[in-house]
Amino acid sequence: MKKISIILFLIMLLSLTTVVANSMEITFWTHEDPNRTEIEERYIAEFEQENPGVTIKRVTSGSGQIQELVLTAFAANQGPDIFNMSIEDEYAYIVNERLSPVDYAACGYPSLQAIYDAYLPGVLDPVTYQGKLYGLPLELTNWCIYINKKIFREVGLDPEKDYPKTWEEMMEVSDKLAIREGEILKRRGFDFRYPYYLVSWIPMVEQLGGKLISDDGKTAIVNEDAWIKVLDYMKEWGPNGRNLGSPTYTNARKLFNMDNNDIAMCLSGLYQQGRIKADNPEFYESGEWMIVPFPIFENAVQDVPCAYYGHYYMVNGQKPVENQQMAWKFIAYMLSHPEEYLTKVNLIQPTKKLIESDTYRSIPYSDVFRDDMAKGHIVYYGANSAKIQSLIKEAIETVMLTDTSSSDALQTLKRKVQEVLEED
Repeated sequence: MKKISIILFLIMLLSLTTVVANSMEITFWTHEDPNRTEIEERYIAEFEQENPGVTIKRVTSGSGQIQELVLTAFAANQGPDIFNMSIEDEYAYIVNERLSPVDYAACGYPSLQAIYDAYLPGVLDPVTYQGKLYGLPLELTNWCIYINKKIFREVGLDPEKDYPKTWEEMMEVSDKLAIREGEILKRRGFDFRYPYYLVSWIPMVEQLGGKLISDDGKTAIVNEDAWIKVLDYMKEWGPNGRNLGSPTYTNARKLFNMDNNDIAMCLSGLYQQGRIKADNPEFYESGEWMIVPFPIFENAVQDVPCAYYGHYYMVNGQKPVENQQMAWKFIAYMLSHPEEYLTKVNLIQPTKKLIESDTYRSIPYSDVFRDDMAKGHIVYYGANSAKIQSLIKEAIETVMLTDTSSSDALQTLKRKVQEVLEED
């Protein structure tokens, strides 16, 4: 009897050891989005139930913080299993070989080509490097202008007719909409997406014929006249000019949803609709908001809307192979719900099937985003893109917040960006 008890104990101990040995924790770092949290926590619970022993630990941080957190973690060789950021911040991890290529079998595809065939042409190019695929898109996003119609009517403007089509009109309309107490802006007409300059500000330079990098990739800041004109525009926009906005104020996109008479227009993506609906259902249902295309300068030489960017799920190549496979399996499970991401969060997973669906066509103003995206291009990305964006931030905020001339700020920017290019 005693012998049987010992054997039973050993069997129980072996079973417990097997469970522990088969357990796996997958860390998943992503940016804050309450609507995504709701559905992704459900996906996690479902996935864990279907994969006993696997635990998904989802950690969120602000969209402006995650880049630094991921960079610090990878520098210490403590990066998460899964993370997602905008491609201009992620691309360096690809070229520095810190990532696991997509495991098509773990993702449930018969081949790598089948993945490319499922997505819109070109959207996987930014995560393809030396013949390997390193990411799958959570979303493909461009930004247009959201308008609070009530504020327009309050100052005698018809939002349907008087919305700004040019950047010159944007300045004049914003001046009419602004409310000031001394030098303090109590209500802004519009303000920019600081500090996402590669996405929304570089296209303004391109409208006037400028380029960030020459076609051969060797020269920084092409057509200085275009750059100076747009830096002058920002100087006039800022507190030392017509005092219409500043990077020191709360992000306009964060204020817009609450309809508190403190912002009339903001720049955001289709996803903003889901956030309005969650934050302020009454405003969402009121019909008192609308969306219009990205403006262009009156003397633009080309019609360049806001750049589009992708947030791509990526997997840490330093993790054990079994973790990498499970991470890709979980990513594929999340991405198998594209219509729910669209209807609940207003995120566009750029698959052919979704874009051709009635669900996509039924989203309010989806045609505005679609038409702008058709004219636009992917945001600049490269091993140096995050560093270059920080240098552009420095130049813009210098002209907006100090008495530095646009010409001086540009020369400093050009020298520093050129140094970055030559470092590579």
